Amino acid sequence: MRLVAFDLDDTLAPSKSALPSAMAQQLRALLDVVPVCVISGGEFGQFRAQLLENLDATSEQLSKLHLMPTCGTRYYRWNADHSNWDQVYANDLSQDERERAIKSLRLRAHEQGVWEAQPWGEIIEDRGSQITFSALGQQAPLEAKRAWDPSGDKKRKLRDAVALDVPDLEVRAGGSTSVDITRRGIDKAYGMAKLVEMTGIAPQDMLFIGDRLDEAGNDYPVKAAGYPTRPVAGWEECVDVIAQIVSELSGRA
Repeated sequence: MRLVAFDLDDTLAPSKSALPSAMAQQLRALLDVVPVCVISGGEFGQFRAQLLENLDATSEQLSKLHLMPTCGTRYYRWNADHSNWDQVYANDLSQDERERAIKSLRLRAHEQGVWEAQPWGEIIEDRGSQITFSALGQQAPLEAKRAWDPSGDKKRKLRDAVALDVPDLEVRAGGSTSVDITRRGIDKAYGMAKLVEMTGIAPQDMLFIGDRLDEAGNDYPVKAAGYPTRPVAGWEECVDVIAQIVSELSGRA
């Protein structure tokens, strides 16, 4: 194993929440023995607030961290000389694509009665390379998000309607309350393929860990593409899995 990649929400941390201290400790230990990638539908600001501000990693550890917001349509690496994160590339949507996606999401959400009158933050976010609809708002509490659409029917209905409006774009059910729109072919498997391209590490030498590797989950494309994967039920289980990996790799060294 030459690299370990992770989903972010509900894998490394509770959804839209800070990295727990136990997880931060294990991630630092993992970075000491192998490069790590975090790939998520969230934008870089979410990575910074949710992951980086609570990781407390050294510059040497950060240099082994690969960050792939919006499913790998953007890629960041640590610049030790300037102590900041450099954007290596960004595959952004055009202005026309973003406007059409936003218009459709707003229209269909109102039609289907899923436009929240009093959301927790923005409902539609333009992430440059991805447009994200969050039914309850970007800052909705975890309990409310889990209760909103436990069957996934609301998300699927909205996704199907929007997909008809923007047939040239990819429309996917994202997290518990979200629908994401990107260029076609953009999912976490796309991000993993870009990671192979950027690092030169073979797919079979990578391990992806996520909480939604089931066929309906947004991590499933990675599994379907043939990458080695490991499912976890949440960040608490992931802490134990990382500890096991660190032990195995340290012993091998």
